[in-house]
Amino acid sequence: MSTATAPMEIGRVSLTVHDLPGLTDFYTRALGLSVLASDGTEVTLGTDHAALVTLIADPAARPRGPREAGLFHTAFLLPDRAALGRWLHHAAATRLPVQGMSDHKVSEAIYLADPEGNGIEVYADRPRASWTGADGAIRMTTDPLDLNDLAAAADAPWTGAPAGTVVGHVHLQVGDVPQAESFYAGTLGFAITAHYPGAAFFGAGGYHHHFAANVWNSRGAGRRDHPSTGLAAVELRADPAARAAITARTGGATALSDPWGTRIDVTEKR
Repeated sequence: MSTATAPMEIGRVSLTVHDLPGLTDFYTRALGLSVLASDGTEVTLGTDHAALVTLIADPAARPRGPREAGLFHTAFLLPDRAALGRWLHHAAATRLPVQGMSDHKVSEAIYLADPEGNGIEVYADRPRASWTGADGAIRMTTDPLDLNDLAAAADAPWTGAPAGTVVGHVHLQVGDVPQAESFYAGTLGFAITAHYPGAAFFGAGGYHHHFAANVWNSRGAGRRDHPSTGLAAVELRADPAARAAITARTGGATALSDPWGTRIDVTEKR
């Protein structure tokens, strides 16, 4: 996996939801995740090799507004282009509510949302050698996706999320990009890998991005009022050196919060 050699990577994403059975069904049916644990109030889904999403039921949580800070999308990285082609056939056959698709040069991506409006990206990386320009800087674009070519890459029917599927990155809505840079680059130690108008991208170990932050819908947003539906927490797995660097900057804290109240839990990458 392109993220595996990075000193930091995303672990699981936790979402607060109203309809636990409905969203559990969606993530198993639409993305092919398996239920790894369930106690009636929380469900953890993933593959045999990794927990990727925890759904936390809170029927009393207020619905998150579309212009608030929080989740833009959780991006599920498939292990190769053939797997994305298989998923594309599955999405078409089951009439999943796809909202967009793009060729980003570094990756090919398809976008949708779960029934409570939590954004989702399903993507596969292009070879790392194609990510950079002549100056060595990562170049990301938003170009039309060649669906026919991608569909032709499928080598078998879709049978669920394959081994090696991970949360490749988490894209956030924030109130201010410079403040996001101060936290995600300054406090967590990610490199700023790219800018779009109104957005910044953050990666470790040469990966194109593990986090992104934009103000496209949320410019000026303040700290979130919890409890609300949507993003509850992101697990950030850091190797010993990266984790020590974070705790040196945070006075030993590993349960952190960005300026908008998004919880980042720093765990040890094994």
